[in-house]
Amino acid sequence: MKQERAVRTRRALVESAAAVFGQRGYADATLSMISAGAGVSPGALHFHFENKAAVGAAVEAAAARALRAVAREVYAERTSALQALADSTQALARVLLYDVVARTGLQLAREPAYVSASALLGEWHAYVRRLLTEARAEGALAAGLSDRGVVSTVVAATYGFAVLGRDDPQWLSRRTLADFWRVVMPCLVGPAVLPARDTPGSAGRTR
Repeated sequence: MKQERAVRTRRALVESAAAVFGQRGYADATLSMISAGAGVSPGALHFHFENKAAVGAAVEAAAARALRAVAREVYAERTSALQALADSTQALARVLLYDVVARTGLQLAREPAYVSASALLGEWHAYVRRLLTEARAEGALAAGLSDRGVVSTVVAATYGFAVLGRDDPQWLSRRTLADFWRVVMPCLVGPAVLPARDTPGSAGRTR
């Protein structure tokens, strides 16, 4: 019982920290704001976290777990590499739209006052590169494409959606991602492949 209560308290503190960091920014957030938002005493916060940097690291770690889990789920259910890539961007956008911890965890890496220990952007880059390599092995990519250029384009665009979505949720909507893939996918695949491909992403997985 005591252990379960400690787990719940820690989760509440991480969620409160994500909300406070997201609203106030890391520099202006205080531990008292975080403990108050979680409904616990400052002493309870210090039992779980040594300082504000440790709270930030916990938010980043929780965000990383959520985003990795979504990517693993999409990858496990993939029907093709390019479809998995489109579905992954939709699924990740949905998590960022509705999960304040995931959204703030990604945001923290851009906070000047915070020293990030996250490698999420690098992991996303590697994931996109992996799917592009698989797509080429499947014969789905158009001839003459630079894999490096495609990876850079997809990573930059999707990270841009995440940044813009912080202030305007429409950037993370299913329609926005679907429109992106309707523009980009014809540049990636050969004409014999495109008509059979459901490029916007799986409707059942996103909104």
